[in-house]
Amino acid sequence: MTILDLPISKLDGSPSKLGDLGAKAFLVVNVASKCGLTPQYTALEALHERFNSKGFTVVGVPCNQFGAQEPGSPEEIATFCSTNYGVTFPMTEKVEVNGGGRHAIYQELTQVADAEGTSGDIRWNFEKVLVAGDGRIVARYSPMVAPDDPAVVSAIESLIG
Repeated sequence: MTILDLPISKLDGSPSKLGDLGAKAFLVVNVASKCGLTPQYTALEALHERFNSKGFTVVGVPCNQFGAQEPGSPEEIATFCSTNYGVTFPMTEKVEVNGGGRHAIYQELTQVADAEGTSGDIRWNFEKVLVAGDGRIVARYSPMVAPDDPAVVSAIESLIG
């Protein structure tokens, strides 16, 4: 069993798992609608559009654990993302990424260190984790690393060929 097999519902509540997306690479991002980093949705959507036809997808994972910056219902989150940022990439149910209620996917994602050597708890909204199509966790990026940072783009390109 890999991270791709762990169940996580879609934003609409229907059952799913990352493996259902059939991508060669995933950028899993804990997202929030009322954060100073929320404008990263623009670059995340651009990345998704740029590489989706080559087997890449962004996966947005709403989380309300940081400053209660994702208080909305699933419907409110979906409307906010599509209306304000034109988001077309998949979004999951709202989950906890840290603490005793940490979702199983984040139990796996938090084991990998980022470029600065930080592993463990997710630090803030918009932390990004690159996952290969076979379930390997390839890289972790600080919330402050832009989705279109050359290091992120290069890592994606190396996975999708």
